[in-house]
Amino acid sequence: MRKKTKWYAAALGLTTAGALVLSAGGASGHGYTDLPVSRQKLCQNGTVTDCGEIQYEPQSVEGPKGFPATGPADGAICSGGNSRFSQLDSPRTPSGGAWPTTRVTGGQSYTFRWQFTAMHATTDFKYYVTRQGWNQNHNLARSDLNTTPFLTVPYNGQRPPATLSHSGTLPSGLSGHHVIVAVWTIADTGNAFYACSDVTF
Repeated sequence: MRKKTKWYAAALGLTTAGALVLSAGGASGHGYTDLPVSRQKLCQNGTVTDCGEIQYEPQSVEGPKGFPATGPADGAICSGGNSRFSQLDSPRTPSGGAWPTTRVTGGQSYTFRWQFTAMHATTDFKYYVTRQGWNQNHNLARSDLNTTPFLTVPYNGQRPPATLSHSGTLPSGLSGHHVIVAVWTIADTGNAFYACSDVTF
């Protein structure tokens, strides 16, 4: 009986340790935008193919916070500076086509939506958009963006629900293809999450 008890305790210990490892690994899940649909979501849902690893983890575009003063380097903004997801940085899809766009109207309210797999304490959500006449033929850089966010949603250290929507007015005076960069800044780590959405004004 004593041997069985020892074996059970050891098995229970291994199971508990395994659960802790899994839960620690699960903490790497995070979030992405699906309104307007982000490049990582287009890869995940199969609209864009041959995207590499991002198709399995659209929620993981994590990089240093502090954008635009710091954060991911120019040319690696859409991937959050994560080389595993460099397909997101290219001005063309992996197959060489244009990134699909969401039609939006400047000067009107738009509802942005995030999906989360881990609900981190949050500083805020900020949204940036490319300037009129931006260079569409290279990986996105700060010089392509209006580096003042057109929408900031403070979150005061709270944790969001699994799905979060908020509305804001899109900038006026833009036409044609643009990129909206959404940044979710985490309150209690040095990181933020990035999502690039291609839109047509």
